[in-house]
Amino acid sequence: MIDLFHRLLLASDAVLMTLAGLAFWLVAGFALLMERRRVRKRPLERLEAVGWVPWTPIFVGCAIIGGGMLSMSAPVVLGEML
Repeated sequence: MIDLFHRLLLASDAVLMTLAGLAFWLVAGFALLMERRRVRKRPLERLEAVGWVPWTPIFVGCAIIGGGMLSMSAPVVLGEML
C-alpha cells in the first residue's frame, strides 16, 4: 500500500493525466449503465420513486473529457513503457 502511494506521489504528469482519464471513463461507464437501467420499461408508479438524473449528458461529457485526457497522455505513457 505504501509502495503504491509512493509510486503515485512520484508519478509524472502524463501518468496522473492517464489515471484521471481512466477515472472519467469509469464515471462514463457508470452513467451509461444507469441510463440503460432508466430506459427499461417500468410501471408508472415506480417512475416517481426513481428520480431523474441527466445520465446521457453526464456520459457524453465524461467520455469526451476522459478520451481527451487519454489521447493527450498516451504518447508519453507509451514512450515510457518502451
